[in-house]
Amino acid sequence: MTAVGTEVPSRRRSVLAWTVLVVVLVAVGLVGAGLSGVGRWAERDRLDPESAGPQGTMALVSILREQGVDVVIARDRDTARSALGPGTTLVSPDAAALSDEAVIELVEAAGDAVLLEPRSRTARLFFGDAELAAVAPEETVDPSCALPDAQRAGAVVPGTTFTEGTADAACYPSDDGFGLLVAERSAASRVALIDGTELFTNEYLAQNGNAALAIGLMGRHPVVVWYVPSLVDSDLDPATPSLGELTPPWVTPAILLLLLAAIAAALWRGRRFGPLVAENLPVTVRASETMEGRARLYARSRDAVHAADALRIGAIGRLARELGLGPAASAAEVADAAADRIGAPRTSVRGILIDSVPRTDAELVAVSDRLRDLEAAVRASFRTERNAP
Repeated sequence: MTAVGTEVPSRRRSVLAWTVLVVVLVAVGLVGAGLSGVGRWAERDRLDPESAGPQGTMALVSILREQGVDVVIARDRDTARSALGPGTTLVSPDAAALSDEAVIELVEAAGDAVLLEPRSRTARLFFGDAELAAVAPEETVDPSCALPDAQRAGAVVPGTTFTEGTADAACYPSDDGFGLLVAERSAASRVALIDGTELFTNEYLAQNGNAALAIGLMGRHPVVVWYVPSLVDSDLDPATPSLGELTPPWVTPAILLLLLAAIAAALWRGRRFGPLVAENLPVTVRASETMEGRARLYARSRDAVHAADALRIGAIGRLARELGLGPAASAAEVADAAADRIGAPRTSVRGILIDSVPRTDAELVAVSDRLRDLEAAVRASFRTERNAP
């Protein structure tokens, strides 16, 4: 009956432990999913015209509208293409999901194009052999070019720079690169490449001449079509094999089998059944028996030093209590206090409690006798003091 009664609570504890473990794992998974989701949303807000976050561009859109520019936000390629025309300005980050032909088609459909996120592919499409150069130092740079928009804006911190390539205007030089490239297609049409993430986002727009430069580049036409690329717009060849398609067909079943084996092993090794039979056997051992047993062990090992140490530890503890010393008092402090109490030389008392090393049983007996006499002398000094008139 006792064994069954003990086994049931043990199994309950095991089930409870596994339940808590599963709950913790689920909670960790949810937190991880939430954090990854936050990261994805932060990436989505980058250069988003409707985002008020630090990486968004809502402030710039508001300024353009205050200047009388109609800003059309297009979140798919078809909407952007239908809104573009000779009297519009295309504003867009790099569209990695679009082919070169699709990007060129959008740019050619607009009067002006301002490409905000620097990529080497975009630079090569519209500026010949131009490519990313470096990241400019965190210091303002003058335009150093004849472009009127840059001259009016003044100095900025350009961020990413590009090699000049076939650009008609290269502004904001830093080392071997330029922070702004402009290619003139006609008197009313041009393409500009600039690092908008470091200039035109809500976080940086109010610094230096960033806002003026943005208005100059984007405000030449009455309509701005702000295209936000997405994966659904992709026109790339979908025949590119995925990782699952490149791996042999037996890899996925093998991984699942290994996971199942790991879970089974965890369950097998993690179970705790408890004792099969619960039996309490209280045993009481008299102190005299323990003392005699330890004495026989010391006698058999002929370890007089160890036995003397055990006697001294007990004597020091009793003397410390008798002398009113705390439990943290050292052996030397106890010896000095005892010597002062009974009026004996300190070296003599220290020899009894600390220094003398017995080599034989006879010397051990002598140490025991001296310890007993020392304790008796200390106790006698207190009795004499209490009995004094």
